[in-house]
Amino acid sequence: MCASSVKSSDNLATSLFEVADQQAGYFTARQALDIGYSYPNQSYHRKQGHWRDMGWGVFRLRDYPQSDLEHLVRLSLWSCNRVGEVQAVVSHDTALSLYDLSDVMPATIHLTVPQSFRKTPPKGVVLHKAVLTSEETEQHRGFRITTALRTLLDVAASPTSPEHLKQATVEALERGLVRRTKLREAIEHSPARVRERFAYVGMS
Repeated sequence: MCASSVKSSDNLATSLFEVADQQAGYFTARQALDIGYSYPNQSYHRKQGHWRDMGWGVFRLRDYPQSDLEHLVRLSLWSCNRVGEVQAVVSHDTALSLYDLSDVMPATIHLTVPQSFRKTPPKGVVLHKAVLTSEETEQHRGFRITTALRTLLDVAASPTSPEHLKQATVEALERGLVRRTKLREAIEHSPARVRERFAYVGMS
């Protein structure tokens, strides 16, 4: 959730850090407002350099340590709707890479968003529109990602090469990220193209 439930009347800075610490140092203007920072107060901290303005109504604590995946946290917060709910889920080749399945090296960031999503993606971001159930996503530190099973199904429906699909599937099964029975069941209930792709790589 982008909207914070953290409330603290005696120590706003501590409350803000607790939120930002779960999001690689990032937070939204809405989260700051919910904690108790008025918009004029937010402007003050921005001008004083305490908060870095990252655009899209997203800020970053100036001295928070950098991390490799913080760009995904920022995109997650960018996707928040008007009531402060995260809309984007890391998916497809990007999720494949994060699970370290196959040696795919995506040139763009893949996110899955609801059908109703209307924001224009930043440069280098590809949006996929789909309905994801809670069982098809899991929480990472600061963003959501499709499960390994859903990721394989998404990749099978995409232009990703058969070689990468086969490698990713074999590795997911060997590492126990996906159960073979669950995969076969999911394939059976998938569109024809997905079934054909798995059949082509010997995973029907």
